Amino acid sequence: MCFGVSSGDEMKSIKIITVTAFCFLFHAGISADTHRTVIDASALGYFQESYEVSRDRFRSLSSEIKQRYDRTQISRLPVSSHMDKDLTIDLCYLPALKKTKLIIISCGVHGVEGFAGSAVQRMFMSEILPKVDLENTGIFLIHGMNPYGFKYVRRVTEDNVDLNRNCDVDKALFASKNEGYSSLVEFLNPEKPVDMGSMGNQFFFVRAAIKILQKSMKNLRQSVLQGQYEFEKGIFFGGKDFEPHVALTKSALADVISDYDAVFGIDLHTGWGARNTLHLFPNPVENPTVRAAMEKIFEGYHIDWGDTEDFYTTTGDFSDFIGKIVPGKFYIPMSFEYGTMDSHTTMGSVKSVHNMIIENQGFHYGYKTKDDEIEVKKRFREMYYPSSDEWRSEVIRQAREIFPVVIKRYQALDIK
Repeated sequence: MCFGVSSGDEMKSIKIITVTAFCFLFHAGISADTHRTVIDASALGYFQESYEVSRDRFRSLSSEIKQRYDRTQISRLPVSSHMDKDLTIDLCYLPALKKTKLIIISCGVHGVEGFAGSAVQRMFMSEILPKVDLENTGIFLIHGMNPYGFKYVRRVTEDNVDLNRNCDVDKALFASKNEGYSSLVEFLNPEKPVDMGSMGNQFFFVRAAIKILQKSMKNLRQSVLQGQYEFEKGIFFGGKDFEPHVALTKSALADVISDYDAVFGIDLHTGWGARNTLHLFPNPVENPTVRAAMEKIFEGYHIDWGDTEDFYTTTGDFSDFIGKIVPGKFYIPMSFEYGTMDSHTTMGSVKSVHNMIIENQGFHYGYKTKDDEIEVKKRFREMYYPSSDEWRSEVIRQAREIFPVVIKRYQALDIK
C-alpha cells in the first residue's frame, strides 16, 4: 500500500523508522517488569470468562439484593438479534426511600469490556452497596449494554456499530463528519484477509509513524477515535441510525431519572491509559457548576479534562447520553477507564489501534490461516480483558477504594 511518501521525505522516513524501532524496543523492555501488584484471590473470584456466567452471577446478586430490600426492581431488556435469541441488558434498580440523588453504574457498552465491568459491578453489589446510605440515594445498575459484543468478544454490536458513538437523543448525530478519518480509511480498514506475516502488519509501527509525522499524534488520535458515520465496515463506526439498545435504555431510565434531583453516572470501560491504572475520563464539561461538583467528588484523583496530548473527544457517548434523557437535571458524567496497554503513550496507542484494525478486518474479510485468527483474537481479548492476575487484582483494589469515597462525597453535595 502506498502512503504518499515522496522521495523528498525519504530521510524523514528513515529517521522515523529508527526512532520507532528504538521506542518499540525500549517500551517492550520496560512494560513487562514495571506493573506489579499483590494478587488478591478474593478479587479474582469476581472475574468470569463468559457472558452467560457473568450475567447469571449478576442476576443472582440482584435477587439477593431484592431479598434484603424488597423495593428493588429487577428487569431484563431483550436485544433483538439475527443470530442469538438470548441477548439481554439486565437491570437492577434500588430506589431511594426519599428520591433525591441517583447513581447509575453501567458496563459493557463496548461488549468485550463487559467482562471487567461486570466484575466491578458485582464487587460493588457484594461489598459496597450494603454500606451505602439508601435513605436519599438510589442505585441503578445496567449490566451488559452491548450483550452481543460481550458474548462474542467484540467491541461493537452485531451491526458493527460502536455503541459509544451511537448514543444521543438527536439523529443529527449521524450527519456528523469526521474528515480526518476519511483521509485514513484505507490505512484503518484493509479489505482483504488478515495475514499477520504480511509486510503491512510486520511494519505497521513504521507505517503508523509516517502517519504521525504527517498529522501529529494528537490530530491522528482524535481523527481515529472520535467516531465516524460513513464507513459501515470500519472501526469506530457510529451507525446510520440508533441501535435498539439506545431506545431500550432510554425508556428504562427516563421514568427513574425524572424522580430525582441529581444523577451521577459512572460508565465502566477498559483499554485506554496506563496499565493497572484507573483513569477518570469524561468528555469536556462546559457547565462550570457541574465541573466544580466533579472536582469536589474526585478531589485527590486525577481527572483527564482534555488538557493533555493524549486526550480525545467522542461523539455519541453513552455517558453524555444519560444526561440528555431528562433535560434540566443536574447530571454528573464520568467514565472509569481501567488501562491495559499503556495506550496513553505513542507506542501503546499504535499497538491498540493495530489490534482493533486486524480484529475488525478479520471479522469482515477473514484470515489467511487459522493461526492468524487465533493470534488476532488472543491479542484483542487481552487488550480489553487481560488474563493477568495482577491486572485483575488491581482493578478490584482500585474500585474498592474509589467507590465508597466518591459516593459519600456525592451524597454530601449541596445540589441547588
